[in-house]
Amino acid sequence: MRRFAVSIACFALLGAAATAGEGARKITFNRDIAPIVFHSCAPCHRPGEGGPFPLLNYREVASHARQIVTVTASRFMPPWLPDKGDYPLADDARLTTEQISLFAQWVKDGELEGAAKDLPALPHFVEGWQLGEPDMILKAAKPFWLPASGSDTYWNFVLPIPVEGTRWVKAIEIRPGNKKVVHHANILLDRLGTAREMEKTPGAGFGGMEIRVESEVFDPDSHLLFWKPGTRIEPEPDGLAFRVDKGTDLLLNAHLQPSGKPELIQPTVGLYFTDKPADKRPMLLEIEHDSALDIPPGVKDFVVTDSFTLPLDVDVMAVYPHAHYLGKDILATATFPNGTKKTLIHIPRWDVNWQAVFTYARPVTLPRGTVITMRYTYDNSEDNVANPNHPPQRVVGGNRATDEMAHLWLQVLPHAATDSKVDPRMILQEALSRHEVDKDATNFEAQYNLAAIYSLRGDVKEALPHYEAAAQIRPKDPVVNNALGSALLANGAVGPAIERLKEALAVRPGYFDAHYNLAIAYSSQDDPGEAAREFGEAVRLKPGDANAHANFGATLAQLGRLEEAKRELEAALKIEPGHTLAKENLAQVNELLSQEKK
Repeated sequence: MRRFAVSIACFALLGAAATAGEGARKITFNRDIAPIVFHSCAPCHRPGEGGPFPLLNYREVASHARQIVTVTASRFMPPWLPDKGDYPLADDARLTTEQISLFAQWVKDGELEGAAKDLPALPHFVEGWQLGEPDMILKAAKPFWLPASGSDTYWNFVLPIPVEGTRWVKAIEIRPGNKKVVHHANILLDRLGTAREMEKTPGAGFGGMEIRVESEVFDPDSHLLFWKPGTRIEPEPDGLAFRVDKGTDLLLNAHLQPSGKPELIQPTVGLYFTDKPADKRPMLLEIEHDSALDIPPGVKDFVVTDSFTLPLDVDVMAVYPHAHYLGKDILATATFPNGTKKTLIHIPRWDVNWQAVFTYARPVTLPRGTVITMRYTYDNSEDNVANPNHPPQRVVGGNRATDEMAHLWLQVLPHAATDSKVDPRMILQEALSRHEVDKDATNFEAQYNLAAIYSLRGDVKEALPHYEAAAQIRPKDPVVNNALGSALLANGAVGPAIERLKEALAVRPGYFDAHYNLAIAYSSQDDPGEAAREFGEAVRLKPGDANAHANFGATLAQLGRLEEAKRELEAALKIEPGHTLAKENLAQVNELLSQEKK
């Protein structure tokens, strides 16, 4: 994100001098007010953007002068939630006290226009794509019609990315399609296609405020991809592009607010590629305590806390605090090993409608042993004008808009440990997952992530109880049943493994990994007929997988179907010429075919 030049401070100093005492010069729009408005108001208050009216000239600003005095004095506008903390934030949109006083003095002086020579040039606003034509434009397959009235709506658009291999994205721009009703939007990367399964009609999307996507490999989320009115697009710094692969979908979650008439929303997303792969690997560190949220009606100061100790050094690049309508005071701090305490972010008057990702002006280095603490306060009384329930009702943690959340996301760049060759992200994720499991054993994501990390380390016995715990929480989840089946198979429990893999396929019939693992399980039971059937289905689902062709060919050879086996083994070698299993088995199959011809 872009930081603005220091000329803002110059405006503030001018304002301070102009209002320094009685008899000071009169405040005019052209000299004193226009520089502030053009910088801090016009980016949103102009045609095509989210502001309800334009503020691009004297007439437009003067017609709203008293309203501007009110909303700036209360700091409702410009929308900037955080207090000034210990670490500067980029794009800080707060007006100074001096700037706010200028608006009040201007109205008091009679809203003078001033000399034409004092009027600065109107900023140049980029129309269309901010970085020029994207390398790839994705558009929602079907629009969503927002009703004319009712409560806020959260709608999810699934946008497949048509790439054949791996591409690296240096910038992404979200164009929500109807800015006057889209309050904000964020994007998740879905590498497993799970979001598509949630659509009742292909391409139509689905509702929901908070969405999680699945992954079967250690590939933690790395970027906070967020849009709100006035968002300025900047390419990712060198080394921080993010990866998309064949089969990757973008899941765009949009917060929509009715306008009084039906509105059509059909967003597009622009991707800008780079040939430079990422050589830095950030991840999103999420601290949450939703299980502590059980807020009685009428309570004005319900507090939720959680603390996490960093297992290694990290650089914090951005922060995204999140609560819903009862959120009141949001605080995140870092307590260093020497006892020093610093504020990472403090929002004393939370407003869910102006939530945002906040990027630090400079990365914040936190050493190993630093304790990150979140302290969120909620107001479930009638005094909370944002409370969706009148009279107030009991509110618990959950994914619905009427539920509550206590989440803190930090985009961090973990430092490699000098005494370990392990991916530092894995060290951080293991510590975080262990923390979450110790806090709440029913946390599905934490149990699954902890099991997956143990599996990646080759410690399948340690992984097994956590996979089993995850399966108890979500017994029909196809991903966890496939993973549990694979772990059982590795531990020699073939019968139970087959049951779990079949359970996965009952929910997701086109699940390549489950078919492949089930084929391996049948092979270990010396059942080549069933194994061949499952390998065949795996090849059909993923024809570019060399291992599936190689194993299918070997199984067909066991069944004496040599010509078919030869075709599969040759297919494996065409995909991966150095495939050892395919080479060895093809040699044997060719020898057997040669003997048959004699």
